[in-house]
Amino acid sequence: MKTTYHYLIACLLIISKTVSAQKIKLTANILVPNQVYTSIEKLDGKQAVKVVKDSTLQAVDEATFVRIKDINFKDGIIEVKVLSRLHKKARPSDRGFIGIAYRINEDNSKFECMYIRPTNGRADDQVRRNHSIQYFSYPDFKFTRLRKEAPEMYESYADMGLNEWIKVKIEVKGKQAKLFLNDNKQPSLVVNDLKLGENVSGALGLFVDVGTEGYFRDLKVTKQ
Repeated sequence: MKTTYHYLIACLLIISKTVSAQKIKLTANILVPNQVYTSIEKLDGKQAVKVVKDSTLQAVDEATFVRIKDINFKDGIIEVKVLSRLHKKARPSDRGFIGIAYRINEDNSKFECMYIRPTNGRADDQVRRNHSIQYFSYPDFKFTRLRKEAPEMYESYADMGLNEWIKVKIEVKGKQAKLFLNDNKQPSLVVNDLKLGENVSGALGLFVDVGTEGYFRDLKVTKQ
């Protein structure tokens, strides 16, 4: 019995060292805008970070995010609630792009990203529905290249809409990332070959793209 007890204690100690959950309070002093405008707003009675892409930047899948200070993330779980609206100057082709950039390097020149397109989730066009969730890797593997070279591999469908809070959870381990929405037990998108490789770590970013007025709250990070 003593041997079993000591073994269980040892396992618990190992787990406590390798898993570290942290709720991140999104306050102005830890937010570093990169090619976006940001502010702290109240939405539905709760504080949220508002993020809008710099309108002078027309290219898509760029480093347009709010970088979170003092986080170095390699493997683990990222959880956040997001709400997306179309900006008043949005184009018909804009989709409410919003998501999370991770493993961002020091100068924001390389990172992985998963984002959603809320307007696609309930579109009547099935092709648009199939493009509701997107993975890309900056700078070499933007969605246009991935869609051309590996159709359907880095995009998928999930039910979602504009102007509603959506819980996004991203699990990252080595070269694999899984994206879950709204506490679903099964992932909506699985990527098995993260383009920056498995031995990369870096910052996290609250990502938006063209035409989006994005809101973020309840960020939680669990490192492994």
